[in-house]
Amino acid sequence: MAILFSTDFASIQTWNSDGGCDISDKKLTTLKDRAREKIQAAHSLSVGGGGNVCPLLIREVFIQVLIRLKVCFVQSFSEADRDIMTLANHWNCPVLSSDSDFCIFDLKSGFCPLNSFQWRNLNTVKNTQDYYIPAKCFSLAAFCHYFNNMNKSLLPLFAVLCGNDHVNLSIIETILSKARLPLSSKGRRYHRVQGLLNWLSHFDNPAEALDNVLKYLPKKGREDVKELLYCSMEEYQPSQVKLQDFFLYGTYVCPDALNLGLPEWVLVALAKGQLPPFISDALVLQRTFLHTQVENMQRPNAHRIAQPIRQIIYGLLLNSPSLPESTRNAVPSQRLAFNEVERISKNIKTSVVYAKQLLKDHSDLSKLTELPLARRQILLLEALKVNQVVLESIPALLKLPIAVTCYWLQSTEAKAKLHHLQALLLGMLMEPLHAIINCSGEEDLQAGGAKMLYEELQRAKAPMRPVARLDLDTAHVFCQWQCCLQMGLYLNQLLSNPLPEPDLTQLYSGSLVHGLCQQLLTSTSAESLLNMCPRAKQFYEHLFNATRSYAPAELFLLKAQSNSKKRRQKKKVASQSKNKVVTTSDTRHWYDRNNRFGLLMVESLEDHEETSELE
Repeated sequence: MAILFSTDFASIQTWNSDGGCDISDKKLTTLKDRAREKIQAAHSLSVGGGGNVCPLLIREVFIQVLIRLKVCFVQSFSEADRDIMTLANHWNCPVLSSDSDFCIFDLKSGFCPLNSFQWRNLNTVKNTQDYYIPAKCFSLAAFCHYFNNMNKSLLPLFAVLCGNDHVNLSIIETILSKARLPLSSKGRRYHRVQGLLNWLSHFDNPAEALDNVLKYLPKKGREDVKELLYCSMEEYQPSQVKLQDFFLYGTYVCPDALNLGLPEWVLVALAKGQLPPFISDALVLQRTFLHTQVENMQRPNAHRIAQPIRQIIYGLLLNSPSLPESTRNAVPSQRLAFNEVERISKNIKTSVVYAKQLLKDHSDLSKLTELPLARRQILLLEALKVNQVVLESIPALLKLPIAVTCYWLQSTEAKAKLHHLQALLLGMLMEPLHAIINCSGEEDLQAGGAKMLYEELQRAKAPMRPVARLDLDTAHVFCQWQCCLQMGLYLNQLLSNPLPEPDLTQLYSGSLVHGLCQQLLTSTSAESLLNMCPRAKQFYEHLFNATRSYAPAELFLLKAQSNSKKRRQKKKVASQSKNKVVTTSDTRHWYDRNNRFGLLMVESLEDHEETSELE
């Protein structure tokens, strides 16, 4: 979630993002529901349908982009909505987000849905050299004015009655049905929302409205429901956290985090985004969510391959004062247990995973950063099952990705083939090629060859429009590699980066590696591509030789076998091209099922009713 602001002394861009899960676990059911929906979307995409699934490393890529652009940002300790609302009102600036909850918060300068920005429509401010991007701004005052000048303090109750992330009572359905809100066969959900708003607008304040809500319930349970509703409405009130302190002093006080007794270095690293929410979830809740990718749903989820790395992460986190006292005092087997919410087929399951017990010098989380660099590096490489000598000829920024690739190749979970490895390593050449082109003179032969290879690799990218079913085996293999990279990054960050963090914006391109796999199977070879640029070929050979010793023997087929397979693959591709799958993605509205209050942004009832009829 983003906040843009301007002050008298500077014009600054800032960004605030959610941290880990809410430590009270109020949203656990909602989070699980969202995980199920993402699995369905991923499955739909995997078979040629529509859907929206973010890449696994999107958070890490985004943070690197913010750092490169020198955008100040802070990562909240847990749920960030209230913190963002409080900060936006302190700075008197709008909130930019795709979360429709911000339609409910009382924001002084409004809420700009990210989907309303016309990113490619750059405009010039009249009589100046300044530019702006057109966007829409949601105003709570204008919204309440439309509904009979209703009191804006009623909107949190409206949110709770509609069903927000914190409460979704079946009893609410009883209340709504007895209130006899107007319904229609067209746009049923829209009319229900509109009817509820009109009904609430007749009350002067939340207390009066709530009394009228409760009269529809049996007297016996009214007080319990009243307490729950009031508690849920509190989620829309200002936060006690002062995020503005972080931008002024480089730190801020989070009472929830302080009460847990986390080491100071962990709090600082979480705020700066140097540690991911995955770490705080594991620390505080001993539970993590493993996000589904577009993978083969018939196979075990891709995260299984990186479980040994996660077990080491859990082991490093075990001796922390933030763990519940019941956990610290539990028997060893229970103390070592962490829950992972993962995909099983097309549903979710909470699996118990046991942390790996480590040596005593790693057991105190508060002193982890005090370990010598060499010791932290050894710990990282031991977790990835890689010998340090193998990485000596590898450029600094690629040491971690190559170590992760070695780990990936060794796993029996991965069913990687030679062309998968070649595609990954060729993709890693993009950044070095770009550097060669930019650093050499126009007449330089190396630059000419690098440019040819760079352009050839760009052409190899699989087209953005889907023209055939996804190769699920290839997709699954690359999903597994990304899971290994994700956990390798997290372990590296937890150990204060004993290896340099790679440039994720250049490291991996899904469309490129999938396109290269098709080419390597049907029409070209890695050698023929690399012959265009001898310097890149030498660079590639260093990468390939480093990974080769960790690859299973069957990865390297005899040339005759490889060529035979290539011919078979040509026939397969030709057959697939006759049965093209056209995919659709519903982008008619900026909201989705998780965006519960997105309907408040629909510009006209007629537009919505047309959509409803189509659906």
